[in-house]
Amino acid sequence: MTGLQDRLTPQQVEDFGREMDELRQRVVANLGKSDVDYIQNVIKIQRSLEISGRALLFAGFFPPAWIAGVGALSLSKILDNMEIGHNVMHGQYDWTRDPALSSQRFEWDTVAPAENWRHSHNYIHHTYTNILDKDRDVGYGILRIDPEQKWHPYYLGNPVYAVVLAFMFQWGVMLHDLEFDRVVKGERKWSEFAEVRKRMLRKASRQVGKDYVLFPLLTGPLAPLTLLGNASANVVRNLWAFSIIFCGHFPADVESFTERETEGESRGQWYLRQILGSANITGGPLFHILSGNLSHQIEHHLFPDIPACRYPKIAPEVRAICEKYGLPYHTGPLHKQLFSVAKKLVKLALPGGKGADEPKASTLNRDRNLSAA
Repeated sequence: MTGLQDRLTPQQVEDFGREMDELRQRVVANLGKSDVDYIQNVIKIQRSLEISGRALLFAGFFPPAWIAGVGALSLSKILDNMEIGHNVMHGQYDWTRDPALSSQRFEWDTVAPAENWRHSHNYIHHTYTNILDKDRDVGYGILRIDPEQKWHPYYLGNPVYAVVLAFMFQWGVMLHDLEFDRVVKGERKWSEFAEVRKRMLRKASRQVGKDYVLFPLLTGPLAPLTLLGNASANVVRNLWAFSIIFCGHFPADVESFTERETEGESRGQWYLRQILGSANITGGPLFHILSGNLSHQIEHHLFPDIPACRYPKIAPEVRAICEKYGLPYHTGPLHKQLFSVAKKLVKLALPGGKGADEPKASTLNRDRNLSAA
């Protein structure tokens, strides 16, 4: 990805931003019953899968029933977190005025409290996407995911930390809001997170009580098998969510930026940063639904409040606009993106390690130099 800094002028950035605004406006003007029907159907399927999974675990003494129960419950949790919870809490359906689809009222089946997540994800991450020291999702406070992050011997464990995070992802997302690294550095005070901790404790208590106490006890002598089934479903969901999210944010070609580069950022430059800082994952319709359509991470970063079911339809147009301006549109199958992320994590565990074969040149630098000329 060399020479990217020579591809856009300030006028091109402005035109690019205008085209993205126009695309968004066309989609928003066309929202309606089909979008509501879609998300309500997904909710019905998710609830049916959860009921089926819970019921099958009552027959957990029969191995095929236990496996089927774990499978149904895993799919239920994936749909709840990815296609329903994540997207509803982004405000993608606030325009319906349906309380069940309200971003401010929805609570999902995970230990991370919705209120905490809406701040750290909807506001922090989507405002400061891939800006080092601003976007808390870059490394999640425990990983070295960009060569500009100063190396420390701690990062030799980069691959191990990533594996642990993948298996415990819902807990990692929850604890992410405590900003332990900044507290240790003295940048934040522990007392500042009192309300955040209270919400965490309440939500985690409910989730643990539901999955590891209530439902196991309801199955009587099968309680150990039910507990194991619930834990297995949570792990499957964690691994899937980790894979989709990391493949959309951290493959080798995806860029990061400094605070200095993004000062006084225009709307067009914000759109440009989303393109450069995201990657898509190819797959079929079912794959996209199970990913919450975050397999279209580029479109999601461009338009986070548009119903995600629209992303597959507008992706060809977004790609065409990128090609028109000579911009990259990073995409590839899941296995390729996962390998790229894994390779990057291993390389960056070492001093001076590079996550890609060549250093990246930011288009935003070119824009700023031309603007100042």
